Amino acid sequence: MSCPNFNDHDTHTFSVACMSPLLVHWLILKQLFFDKHQVRLIVHQVYCLHKTVRMSGRRVVVFPSAAELGPALAHLVASRADKALLDHGRFSLGLSGGSLVSMLSKELPALPDLDCSHWLAGFCDERLVPFDDGESTYGLYKNQLFSKINIPDSGVLAIDPSLSVQECAEDYARKLKEAFPKEDIPVFDLLLLGMGPDGHTCSLFPDHPLLEETQKIVAPISDSPKPPPQRVTMTFPMVNLARCVVFVSTGGSKAPVLKQVLEGGEGPALPAARVVPSHGELFWLIDEPAAASLTLQVERPGSAAKL
Repeated sequence: MSCPNFNDHDTHTFSVACMSPLLVHWLILKQLFFDKHQVRLIVHQVYCLHKTVRMSGRRVVVFPSAAELGPALAHLVASRADKALLDHGRFSLGLSGGSLVSMLSKELPALPDLDCSHWLAGFCDERLVPFDDGESTYGLYKNQLFSKINIPDSGVLAIDPSLSVQECAEDYARKLKEAFPKEDIPVFDLLLLGMGPDGHTCSLFPDHPLLEETQKIVAPISDSPKPPPQRVTMTFPMVNLARCVVFVSTGGSKAPVLKQVLEGGEGPALPAARVVPSHGELFWLIDEPAAASLTLQVERPGSAAKL
């Protein structure tokens, strides 16, 4: 990453605009007693650090176990819902399957005074199976969560499993666009994502052509390496426009791939590493077993954390 050279005027301007008053005062004193070149070098280094942190825009938060992570996730969902309702009168939430189903079904209904009457729930991906099939993400949420909260039926956007996979993806894209009529690409307030042991997220798998999809907001997949093979999935253009994206990853089996996704490695970036919201927040909520191999700096706020 390249950083600009600073002249004396730039040094003063950047210091006042982007640094704390304490640091500004320190730099002024240093200018009085030391060579100005040293001051410009320090400002240059701080600028680079500031830019790097800003561009990463990612918070990795580690909890002792999934049991402590769950309540923090529920509070995060509720806080982003409150923010969205105040801002534009509706909260749009994208859901994923896996362990998120049981975690949310336990923790969200436990929140006091939770009002979901103005929520819109969609699905980041879905398996093309009947709703009463154990693989149906919608079916799982309907039985385990939606029956416990006051989200209206009209507030849940589900696929039509009677269609072919191509027609199903087109139909779901149409439903999303109708639900977000003012936006060319729907912008969800919050997407909740998981990650597989191969680094996939949604139904976007390593080395799959859908990783390069740029036109469709929802795409069909007929050759999923993980059964069932037929699915529909949000694509990166839509995922990366969300106002907030939260990954939840727990268990020691995720440690190796989590290290590769968060710290990098050889070869192409894994799908989960390609989730980088263009203007939104990005959280990774993980437990200690999943974080076992990480060397990067993380947050450990404790079980009562509110993010």
